[in-house]
Parts: sequence; C-alpha cells; structure tokens
Amino acid sequence: MRKPLTVTLCSALLLPFMMGANVQKTVHSTDADVQHPVVKNGMTQPVYSLDDAITEKVFIETKIDSDKDGKLDRVHADIIRPRETEEGLKVPVIYEMSPYRAGLKDVPVYDVNTELYAVPKKGGSGHREGKPAPEASAANLPGYYDDYFVPRGYGVVLAESIGTGLSEGCPTTGDEREIEGTKAVIDWLNGRNKAYTEDGKEVKANWTTGNVGMTGVSYNGTLPNAVAGTGVEGLKTIVPIAAISSWYDYYRGNGAVIAPGGYPGEDTDNMAEAILTRDNPEVCRDVIKELTEGQDRKTGDYNDYWSHRDYVKNADKVKASVFVVHGLNDWNVKTKQFAQWWEALGENNVPRKLWLHQGAHANPYSFRRDVWLPTLNKWFDYWLYDVKNDIMDEPAVDIQREDKQWQTENSWPAEKTKPVSLHLRPGVLSKLPINQDKKLSQKIVDDATQKAEDLVLNPKINSLNRLAYLTAELRNDVRISGTTKVKVTASIDRPVVNLTALLVDYGPEKTEIVTRGWMDPQNLKSDSRSKALKPGKQYMFAWEMQPDDYVIQKGHRLGLVLVSSDYNYTLRPSAGAVITVDPLKSKMILPVTGGSRAIK
Repeated sequence: MRKPLTVTLCSALLLPFMMGANVQKTVHSTDADVQHPVVKNGMTQPVYSLDDAITEKVFIETKIDSDKDGKLDRVHADIIRPRETEEGLKVPVIYEMSPYRAGLKDVPVYDVNTELYAVPKKGGSGHREGKPAPEASAANLPGYYDDYFVPRGYGVVLAESIGTGLSEGCPTTGDEREIEGTKAVIDWLNGRNKAYTEDGKEVKANWTTGNVGMTGVSYNGTLPNAVAGTGVEGLKTIVPIAAISSWYDYYRGNGAVIAPGGYPGEDTDNMAEAILTRDNPEVCRDVIKELTEGQDRKTGDYNDYWSHRDYVKNADKVKASVFVVHGLNDWNVKTKQFAQWWEALGENNVPRKLWLHQGAHANPYSFRRDVWLPTLNKWFDYWLYDVKNDIMDEPAVDIQREDKQWQTENSWPAEKTKPVSLHLRPGVLSKLPINQDKKLSQKIVDDATQKAEDLVLNPKINSLNRLAYLTAELRNDVRISGTTKVKVTASIDRPVVNLTALLVDYGPEKTEIVTRGWMDPQNLKSDSRSKALKPGKQYMFAWEMQPDDYVIQKGHRLGLVLVSSDYNYTLRPSAGAVITVDPLKSKMILPVTGGSRAIK
C-alpha cells in the first residue's frame, strides 16, 4: 500500500496581479480597511496572521449514497482562512482530500505464494503493518499548507475521503463515487453544493473566490488527477505528487498481478478495508465484496472495473493546469503513472510542468524545500491569483541527475531521444542485427524464491534461473529517457508463467537494476484479454518496462536480464517452469538521447 506521507502539498486560487521587481502590488476588495494580498517579485507575501486565522469544521453534502443508507453521503472538511475573510476579503483555496487522516487499519492481504491461473483453452492471508494517522504539527492543521499559504492570502481545506474518519459513505478505491465525494468540496466552494456544521446549521463558503487548487502526495495526489478528469468548474490547477493516473497500472502490469513496491499481496479491496475508518464500517461489507469481484485478481486483465479507475482516458476533459512531481526511483507508485499522464496531458494541450527527482515515494518539501516552496508559491499565484510572474516562462521540466544536481529541460522524454534496437545473442547485446534464419535456444527455469537483485549479479556465470545479455564497455555516457521495450521469442513448457525483464547498469564497482517490467504471456495481444497458450509453441512476447531517465556512464556495460518470477513484485508460483528463449529472434528497444550514434 502506498504509505500516507505526513507532509502534503496543496494548490490554491489566484486574483489579478502584475509582476514587479521589488515593487509591492495589491488586490483590492470591497473594504478599503481590509489588508489586501501583497505581491513582490511575482509572489504573494506573508501579510496575514496565522494565529488569528479562522478555523471551521464542515460536512459537505455529495451527490452519492455509496453506503446505500438512503441518505446522500457527507464529507468532513477542516478549513483555515485569514481572519480578514470575515471582513470582505475573498481568497482562493488550497485543497487536499485524503483517505489517511484517521490512519490505516491493519488488514489481511493476499498470499502471493500461489500458483498462477491458466485460462481455459476455450473462451489470502498476508499481513500488513497499519500506519498511524499523521500527527498534527504546531500549526492549526496538519502539514505545512496553512503555515505557508494562509499568511499569503489563501484558504486551506483538508478533507476526508468517503468512508474515512468523520466522512460518511464507503471507500471505493478511486472510482466515480470517490471522485464525486472529492468533487463535492469544489462544488461547495463554488456555491453548487450545501454544507453543514456539526449541529446541522447550513454554512456557505462566501469567503472564497471559488478558485481552487488541489494537491497531495500518493493517494492524496491521485484524487486531484481523478477530479481534474471531470473538468469541474473552479478547479484551476492541480499538483499531483507521486500520484496514480491508472489504478490498473498500480496493481497490474501487462496482464500480470503486480504488487506495489513494499506491499506484496495488496489489492484494491484490502486498500479500501485499510482506509475504512468511519463509524459502523460493517455497512460497507457489500462495497468491499464488489471490489473483490471486480478487480479480477485471477486473470489480471484490464476490464470495465479498471476503466472506471483509469484517469488517463479523461485527459481530454482536463481544464486545470497540472504540475507533476515524481521520483524516478519510486517503486510504490511506479513511473508509468506519471509518464502516461504527462504524455496524455501534452496531447491535449494542458498547461503543464514536471519535476523528476532521484528519490522514491517522496515530497520535495523534504529534500528541495528552498526551491520547492517559492516555486509552488509562484505556481499557485499564477493560476489562482492571476499573478503575472514568470513561472510559465521557465523550462517545463526540472530533472535531478544521478549526482543529485538539478538541470532544466524543455520537454520529457529528452529532446532528440530515438528508439534504438539492441539485438540478442548468447551473453551479448549488439546494435548489429543477427541472422534470424538461424535457430538457437536458451532456457530459464523459474524459481520465485530468488530475488532479481541477486539474479543480475555475475552475469558471465551460467545460471539456470536467468539469461543475461551485455553490451561491450560503453565508450561514452548514454542517456536513456523514456520507456524501454522488449520483444522476446520463446516457448513455455506449461500454459502460464511470469515473464520479467530487467535493464541493468553493470559498472566496475556496482551492479544496479535501472528499471524492470513484467508480463502475463497469456495477454499476448492485449491487457484486456487472456488467451490460452499452447505449451511448447513458440510465441513473440512484447512488453514494456517502467519509464525512466538514466545515464549509463562511460566504461559501464548495459545489460538485459530475463527471468521468470520477480520475488518483490509478481506472484510466486512453485519452481520448475521452463522458458525456452530464441535470442536471435529477440531484442530490446531503448529510448536513447541522440539515437543509435550515441551508443558506441
């Protein structure tokens, strides 16, 4: 399960400003005696008192009845806003919806030590450690949004997703019901929904401009992606950090059942059970059952259930700008999540910005705070207050290299990146194509107890459980930027196995897995359809690894290692399955900056 992070990020709303070098500008409200927002060097300044800020607890009515109790669900939200909003000042909102505010329950997950499912020729109990609820900071609300943004003229709304904490309803792991519960807050801030105090009095958001920015990390960043895909009016920008764009790609991979890094056996149903922290959780029993049936853990196929949790297909409806942040070493929410979302947003001309860092499942507040906070400040000011600063004139991409230094680029994948095919022959990766009329076979014997990190070592030593192919020592640095693909011609001695490909950097002092990818060979033609395979028959299997941006240094060797089961990610069947590979009819396609000439 993606762990909730105790610091989160949010976006906000903006009103017209002009950028001035060291010149103070203001926005005028109807009351001349009220302190107006102040802009200096293109950024709002901290002129409001956090200690004097107004806090509220409200319950916002949604348009759904997910627990089927005959009443519309209400979601709980805590609000903090400048005191001056009681005197006529109207401010934009930074909004974070989270299922984690009441913590996580310790629930059983699926046993991954299990046999694979072979589709017919025609036609658990693991354990997870519960996570504590984030602790409140010294500020009025948990996290840093209120500390930083309320003094700069923003309201902050922290809400609890349906079925969690004080909110009603049932968790549904990312489908339309959860989206509607999240969207309801934006609708209320824009006068389209009702909200009530704890004692039942209606309360209106007459203190806001209606401009909303959403943000958050992990699940908290996933919900902004989901809501942006509805095109809801009032949502001006989102800042998703380490966020999911398709739940299928979180729990599956090319038809295979794949675990989030660090959480083997988790799936959508026990995710919902873990966040089901509302009173009387037993009322959600039927909803959890619905999730269990819909996720189809048996075949791993993409189906209608997953389509309802796929936000990439809704990119054409996005009206908000998007500032994406993701770790290149995030194996929890893997890199495909940002890459496919970034590409779809670009295809639909959505204003966008991207930060890629060398960390894992992390928030830049924890490792680049001195740059992050002013960048976020300027981003929210531009989109929510209409401050005419230079944030959209900057290069679109900030990327952190392996030495931890940052550089800027205009696009991602990197400019001049082209696909380069590397062909296989025993032990060797080469740009030169091989005579495919020849026949050659090499075998992999599956043993799910062996970890990929061990199998990639000592590539020149024969191993029953892997096949390794290496380039010669590189004569120059080679940058891989994008998605690596493999095409493997092979036969299997049984109807189903796991297929895993590993891209490896073999240096003189260290061996490192750069990226990896998995496939259920029964999904030969489509993620949506498993098809029975004939044991012993040769097929061409093609699948993608997780996208990456990585520089392999001069003097290193680039390697492709093929294995069957991947201990940390795939299901773990009994050992013994045999995959017979024809390397001469197989290849790897790399996204190389500079194309074929860059590999020497």
